[in-house]
Amino acid sequence: MNLITYLLMSPPETEDGGILGQLGSFLPLLLIVLVFYLFFIRPQMKKNKDQQKFRKGLQKGDLIITTGGIHGKILEVQETTVIIEVEGQNRLKLEKSVVNMDASQVNNK
Repeated sequence: MNLITYLLMSPPETEDGGILGQLGSFLPLLLIVLVFYLFFIRPQMKKNKDQQKFRKGLQKGDLIITTGGIHGKILEVQETTVIIEVEGQNRLKLEKSVVNMDASQVNNK
């Protein structure tokens, strides 16, 4: 008997059919939801929270890398945008949402 057949089989009926029998039929579904939460949803929420905290803490002079891979130094921080200086003294105005990571930590590794 393969795994799919085993999972699709209905549980054997019990005479009492009480709360324990009903809970037993939902237990695999509850375990799947718990695993998805612990391994997928919770880490992603933590990553998003850390990313928002990083973007709120941006300051003038920070070295950053954007999601597109542009390396630059922050010259000015506004409410939703930052102005960065890239190589050749070129300036770019970017949304804070594209700032991905701190370049000073990457360069030290």
